[in-house]
This record gives sequence, structure tokens and C-alpha cells, in this order.
Amino acid sequence: MLECIVTKFGGSSLANDEQFRKVRSILELEPTRRYLVPSAPGKRFGDDDKVTDLLYQCHSLAAGGKPFAEPFARIRDRYLSIAQGLHLKVDIAAKLDEVEQGIAGGKGKAWCASRGEYLCAILMADYLGWKFVDAADGIVFHEDGTLDDERTQEKLSAVLKDGQSAVVPGFYGAKENGEVCTFSRGGSDITGALVARAVNADVYENWTDVSGFLMADPRVIDGPAEISSITYKELRELSHMGASVLHEDAMFPVHKAGIPTNIRNTNKPYHPGTMISKNAPNEISVPTITGIAGHKGYSVISVEKNMMNSEVGFGRKVLQVLENYGVSFEHMPTGIDSMCVVVSSPALEPHRVEILREIEHLVEGSGSVSVSDNMSIIATVGRGMVHNCGTAARLFGAMSRARINVRMIDQGSSELSIIVGVNDSDFEATIHAIYHEFVG
Repeated sequence: MLECIVTKFGGSSLANDEQFRKVRSILELEPTRRYLVPSAPGKRFGDDDKVTDLLYQCHSLAAGGKPFAEPFARIRDRYLSIAQGLHLKVDIAAKLDEVEQGIAGGKGKAWCASRGEYLCAILMADYLGWKFVDAADGIVFHEDGTLDDERTQEKLSAVLKDGQSAVVPGFYGAKENGEVCTFSRGGSDITGALVARAVNADVYENWTDVSGFLMADPRVIDGPAEISSITYKELRELSHMGASVLHEDAMFPVHKAGIPTNIRNTNKPYHPGTMISKNAPNEISVPTITGIAGHKGYSVISVEKNMMNSEVGFGRKVLQVLENYGVSFEHMPTGIDSMCVVVSSPALEPHRVEILREIEHLVEGSGSVSVSDNMSIIATVGRGMVHNCGTAARLFGAMSRARINVRMIDQGSSELSIIVGVNDSDFEATIHAIYHEFVG
């Protein structure tokens, strides 16, 4: 039996008073949902503004000595309309005045942006009758702006130790001197995970506007199947390739603590969503693949050198060149006298000439260096691969029938994923071929 659930609701789930009512009804369905982490109100309709975007706009205008009354009036209207629609008692107008004065008085960009979550949490706490806990009192940042994970666990656990139902605004915290800092966009997911770890929750529920993860990008595959369960390792593989409903950094606190994460849909509260766990659940039959994800826009630096395998440290020297220019590599297939380094084309482009010149110097007189652009990388991920013989044969057979040329193959020893490189022009066709081979 679950004793404690932490819930995080995204901006679309808190866009207006109607969405606030949905959130409360969800909380009332399960009494053990005792902690809530809200984002700032998001869009109510297609061309609407997100409150956070308006706050950034206000800060930018104020910093440039320009009036920001018009965008702030829109912010004020959003919060007042929610408060009035829910008949709340809290004096949100006074809180809005404080924020407006802070922006006018030169408060920093992080402070200004964080007020979206701050104000939303105040409204939600009043609506639910729960305790409001300022994230600045429990989430600690180092002086360089990075999260102080150990100190955060200590302070946040202390702030929440009384066990009272509480609302903790997402997205921000503070340095020890009180200066407000924010996570990157989507950082409310991280706050939710930190709260879940601090109270040792049984489950961390992340409520958004989708019913969990899909097996493929719906912009490529029409109506892809849903993923009911996935491990943190699988999610990491897919997230790296861009297939993520969650902020990638949000996985670390709950993964470390062994707390399952459930992705749910605020507009479909009875849909079970996707469960993310440290270890695979006890399923009767595990599907061969869990999901497919990929990116376009990679370059392959091909390096050939005679007797490369006998030259100790050669690979390190090549990678050192990339490191010197701040370029990270994605994959590195190798042969006896050759190695290929796959990098992001946008990252390579500013330093392309210098990087190639330095690598060519390493092989001077005994090899060659070339670059091939317009490559896509596609990862097929699944914990079921290791138990199903012939997975690779099926995958490459499907690609062959679709007449797709494979430019790169990479498979880790864990057999959790098979990664292929293809021409950008074959990106969509490759995903179609693999998906329909394994899913139908």
C-alpha cells in the first residue's frame, strides 16, 4: 500500500481555474498524494503566452530601461482570473504588486522568472488548504549556480519533515546567501524529483498533457503505441536521442533513491500512463523493443592510419583535439587501422578547419582524414533485446527491405540498444521500417 505520493503538475495542467479544479480532483482520488510541485501557468490555447515567457519579457524590458506595464498586466490578469474563478481568499494582488516592484527595482533574471511558480504555488496552497513551502528554503545552489545536491537533501528533508501536505513551487531554489537561482527550462521536473527523494516517496507522479511515453515520435509514426513501463536505463538511452516527456536531469534524484516515476495525463486522470522504475517490472511478456528515437544533423570524422592499433594513446590524441575545441563525441566505431568519431554537425562547424588540420597532423604521412556530413543517428532501445534471438537480424533485414544504406552500427555490451547511422534523407524511412518490423 502506498503511503506517500509526490505530484508535479506542468504548466498546461495549471493554465486556468478549470485546470486547477482538475488538479484538486486528481489529488482527492488518492489521499496519499500529499505533496504538490507546480510549474507556472502555461498556455490556455494555441497562441497564448506562457507566464514564464512574459516574466522573462518583463525583466528584459526593465533591464533595458523600458516600460513593462503591458506584459505584466497580462501576468496580473492570469493570476487574478484564477483566484477569482476559484473564490480564493489569499491576497494575490498584493503578491503581484511585490513582484512588479521587484522587477522595477532591478531584481535578477532568475528571481523574476521564478515568480511564475512562486505565485502559482501560493494560489494552489490556498485552494487546497495545504502548507506553502518556498523552494528557496529547501533547494540549495552552489555559488557557481549548480545544484548543491547534498545540502538540498538535508534542508528539504528538514523543511518537510512534519509530514503536512505541502505545495512547493518548482523551477527554483537559492544560494546560501538567499540569491534565487533557477534550473534550466523544464526544471520543475527536477524540483518534483528532489521533493520525492526528500520525503522518501513511494512514487513520484509527473502530470502533464500527454499520457506517458510513446514508442516513436508521432510526427514520424502515425499513432505510435504507448509505453506502459520503462526502466531508467532505457529512458536515459531514449532521452539522449530527444524522446523525453521529462527533463533529463529530473531522473537522477529519484533514480538514485530507487523511487518509481509515473508519467500521467491531467486531462485523462484514469489513464495509467508510463511507469519508470529502476528495475524492470515483473511482466508476463517483455516486448523486444521499448522505443525508437533519433536525431538528424551529425558528422562523421573518419580517421585512417597504418598500424593504428599498435600506437598506444592514438585514440586519446584524436579525442583530445575535440576536447580542446569543446566538441563532445556521440559514438566512436573503430577498426584495426581506422576509427570514426561521430559528432554534432552544429558543434563541429565553427572549428571544422582547425580540428581537421590538427587530426591530419596526427596521421601525417601514414593515413588520411575525411568528414562525411548529413548523417542521422537512430537508437532502438529495449530490455527485451537480450532475451530475444535475432533482434539485430530483424532490424537490419527491415532496413534492407526498405533499401536503406547503413552508414554506422553501434551496440553496447549490455544489449540494451542498437544504434544505426543513416543518411538524413533516410531518417523517417528508417524509423518506419524498424517500428513496423517490431510493432506492426
